[in-house]
Amino acid sequence: MAFASITTIKSRTAVLGAENIDTDQIIAARFLTTTSQDGLGQYAFYDWRYMQDGTLKSDSPLNASDIQERRILVGGANFGCGSSREHATWALLDFGFRAVISTDIADIFKNNALKNGLLAIEVDRETHEALLATPGVEIEIDLPVQLVRLSNGRTVPFEIEAFAKSCLLNGVDTLGALLAQSEAIAAYERRRTVEG
Repeated sequence: MAFASITTIKSRTAVLGAENIDTDQIIAARFLTTTSQDGLGQYAFYDWRYMQDGTLKSDSPLNASDIQERRILVGGANFGCGSSREHATWALLDFGFRAVISTDIADIFKNNALKNGLLAIEVDRETHEALLATPGVEIEIDLPVQLVRLSNGRTVPFEIEAFAKSCLLNGVDTLGALLAQSEAIAAYERRRTVEG
């Protein structure tokens, strides 16, 4: 699968400071009726965005008039816990997010995110608290040098596994990265056949 490559993301933030935001809150089980990624954004955080009668909740930060322009989601601690549904990542991407920042992100969610083109970043507690306290602040994520540039000029480094970084920079998932090496793989197989 191919997705938009990431080098830098400069955007205002959307903030959901609640801790333990699980994958069922990101996209409820009742919406898991498809294996297609298209259109899942409308169901992202559905119960946080809509009243029971289907009208928008005016107090939800995800209903801000410019929410579609905000590409960076700052979530509370233990973001993405719960079941391993890949739909959660797909819903966030389709909603418009390209990165999630927290102090800690659940391992399965983080792996799903990175494999599908959503940059999942863990930062120190001080940085996280500053981001939670300033919703809508503009920041920049620089993937090649692995830095978050804050609005006050401070830079915060983040870790990312090298293969995941390469995939994000090139806009390909694991299979796409392997397919890009098909000629080298074929050459290796030919050498083995001749030598064997």
